[in-house]
Amino acid sequence: MVLPIYVYGTEILREKAKAADISTEENRAFLGKLIEDMEETMHKADGVGLAAPQVGHSLRVLTVDGFLLSEDNPELKDFKRAMINPVFEWQSQQQIEYNEGCLSVPDIHASVTRPAKIRVSYYDRYYTKKEEEFEGFACRMVQHEMDHLDGILFTDRTAPIRRKMLQSRLNNIKNGKVTTFYKTISTKK
Repeated sequence: MVLPIYVYGTEILREKAKAADISTEENRAFLGKLIEDMEETMHKADGVGLAAPQVGHSLRVLTVDGFLLSEDNPELKDFKRAMINPVFEWQSQQQIEYNEGCLSVPDIHASVTRPAKIRVSYYDRYYTKKEEEFEGFACRMVQHEMDHLDGILFTDRTAPIRRKMLQSRLNNIKNGKVTTFYKTISTKK
């Protein structure tokens, strides 16, 4: 099921998401359906990543799929992950800057500096514990979505002067003055 995407200004995007409980079959069934819905929503919105808070669930769950970027980044062709309760285990000192966008901050792009490599532990969609290293654009995708789990938007990581320059556009999103081809939820209905 395609879910509406919460946009800048909605409170849930600023919350620190709680750990997803994977201890019962009922919870696992709920999380499995949530991941399916998130993937369907992400694909319908032409996104490459989505975190549970972006669809109204304050849970530490994210999904990424690099297929849409694989023409320019062939290594992303088969890069698809669902992560439950991801945790950074390590981040490189080397940083890389890249222009980012977000389904929850439509029509805005800005340069963000992030670690070039990371190691993350998480549970996959089958509740198997994994630990994996990421680099390149896959690394950036995972970091961007993990930020959502801590209430951080990519615009928070831009230079202060850039944030100031974006403020009126961010206020427009907050006030529902943005047009998307996908369904959104803002503070103004």
